[in-house]
Amino acid sequence: MDFALLVPIVLFICITLVFKFIMDGRVRSKLAQSGASEDLVRTMLAADEQNRKVSSLKWGLVFVLVGLAFGLIDLLNLSAEAPATFGIVIFAAGLGMLGFHALANRKI
Repeated sequence: MDFALLVPIVLFICITLVFKFIMDGRVRSKLAQSGASEDLVRTMLAADEQNRKVSSLKWGLVFVLVGLAFGLIDLLNLSAEAPATFGIVIFAAGLGMLGFHALANRKI
């Protein structure tokens, strides 16, 4: 595998995450300085925390299923260029998203 290709991809992801963290911090500080009511700030922070938990569940489910797909591909001895390989990985990612949707919208 050519690791030189991964360097710009990882660099882009790191820059994007740093930008996101900086913007989130600025929004929080502006909210605190704006004199908004304490209940509003508490509600917004609680909603943000809930969104983070749900996002972690979604991507965790997707990555677990994609990992299982790669295990299945290895078990079936499929080559990287085989169309079935791409289909299995894409199917697993889609199944993860659908599974997340089912978990997120279920009634308890």
